[in-house]
Amino acid sequence: MDVTAAVGELRDVFEKAGSADGMPGDDELYGALLWAERNVGVLNAATDAVRRSAALTRVRLWQYLREQIDQHQLRAVDDARNARAEWADLAAPLAVTAASAAYNKAQRMRTATLADPELGAGRVRRTPEAAALAQRRIAAAEFAERRRAERAGRKHALTLRVARQLLIHRGDFVQDEDVNDWLDEIAAVVDDCNTPTRQVSLGTYVAATVRALKAVERRTAHSSAGTEESRAVLATALALLNEN
Repeated sequence: MDVTAAVGELRDVFEKAGSADGMPGDDELYGALLWAERNVGVLNAATDAVRRSAALTRVRLWQYLREQIDQHQLRAVDDARNARAEWADLAAPLAVTAASAAYNKAQRMRTATLADPELGAGRVRRTPEAAALAQRRIAAAEFAERRRAERAGRKHALTLRVARQLLIHRGDFVQDEDVNDWLDEIAAVVDDCNTPTRQVSLGTYVAATVRALKAVERRTAHSSAGTEESRAVLATALALLNEN
């Protein structure tokens, strides 16, 4: 939600209806909402549609603020727990009477910050059980993402080694226009693969080089690599391509 824009729209409504004098700035959400509540009479002469739109904007902004409060209060709870506060110590600050109630309230607040990978954002029920289930699913999704990133990192490291070996043995490969063009593409990015886009590009160029070399072999019925070392490089590159 673009909060600044929404507050600005609310301000425009009041200005057109009479006055927005004294309304806090667009980046002062809480103060702007309190001002709009106190000065709702400015809209008395406006149409029902205008007053309804302004009221609905306030509802959306209060809801946004409520969600932000849950997140910030939860961070304070986590900080207290990290400082060895017991749940009993948090009961009074959370306006409950028992340690178990403080724990359950914190878990309910936690649901406001969770996006269950299987349910989507905003659909986690505000119960400790639902929060715990969502946290387990989130942890599993994060673990899977870490594994994927680790695999991608290993794959890129191997691709980088193969790319450099292809360039080192460039003179040992058959002279072919397509092969040379793709090797030129590899040379252009191999020393500057510091972004995901460039890493993907390098993989694409290595794969295209291998395909071009194998195409030469099919046309000529001869190896496209002229030395034992270059044939080994090509075999490694082909194995890398077949992993995709």
